[in-house]
Amino acid sequence: MEIFYLTVDVMLMMFLLMITGFLLQRKKFLPAKSDITLARLTTYILVPALNFHTWSSNCTVSTFKENSNLILWGAGSIVIAVGLGYLLCRFFVRNVSNEAKAYQRNIYKYAMTFANFGYIGTYIVLGIWGSEGLFKFSMFTLSLSFMTASWGVYVLVPKTSKPSFGTMIKNFFSPPIIGLLLGCVFGIFELTQYIPDFIMRAVSNAANCMGPVSMVLAGVVIGNYNFQELITKKKVYVASLFRLILIPATFILVLRAFHINEEMITWMLMAYATPMGLNTIIYPASYSGDTQTGAAMTLISTTLSVITIPLMYFLFLVLL
Repeated sequence: MEIFYLTVDVMLMMFLLMITGFLLQRKKFLPAKSDITLARLTTYILVPALNFHTWSSNCTVSTFKENSNLILWGAGSIVIAVGLGYLLCRFFVRNVSNEAKAYQRNIYKYAMTFANFGYIGTYIVLGIWGSEGLFKFSMFTLSLSFMTASWGVYVLVPKTSKPSFGTMIKNFFSPPIIGLLLGCVFGIFELTQYIPDFIMRAVSNAANCMGPVSMVLAGVVIGNYNFQELITKKKVYVASLFRLILIPATFILVLRAFHINEEMITWMLMAYATPMGLNTIIYPASYSGDTQTGAAMTLISTTLSVITIPLMYFLFLVLL
């Protein structure tokens, strides 16, 4: 029960940070294109710092071997998730007679496949289970990270602006992935002892900023849109129901049926029961695609997740 209350506390804090970002943007307290600045700060500095610090501090030969099964479970889960994405997106956009409709289906395909495990999932896990828990969660979501940087980008980019092979490779080896891989190398070979203490402290402090900044960023991005138009998209509410409850519940019930341990169920829950993420805004915006649907997904699902994530945790890890 203690972890349940911690989950509620973290989700409320997350929601308040998002509202803060929203109000700052709406009241024009922030300069133009602050969302781009915060997105770049998060992508190029804070997330790589968090990944490097987590993996360099916890990844040793023994811990990697002990938790290697997490990578396999994560890889298996993403194969199933992609299949669900292809299946469920057809219920939200039935007619793809034109390019705009086909692109809308792709947005739902991505949203039904991936939850916001990178920002919100990381924020929750770090706030409740600390650096050691985040290392295990990162191992579980390793395959998910690679898929979002490759197949996920391909799905979200409009057909007329599909990136070149070189761009796809560049996206695959993004700063967060590079930070993770470097942290793995530094941890296994115990190279952090050669890094000056003041640099490691700076990396640690930057890592601690990732969660709050990412949630403020979400609020700032949402603040750029017409609030009434976002909250009246009925399909997004149905998609949020699938994303926050039905899909993770299916995963967890299967794991329960096979008597999989509680820790694995926890990482599965945090990877797939988190809301729909900012990538449905960021990638389309980068290639002149539709961003309003993604903004509605982020607003509605993130708001509802304040209730659903603690509820899902309570149902599957406290009652069952």
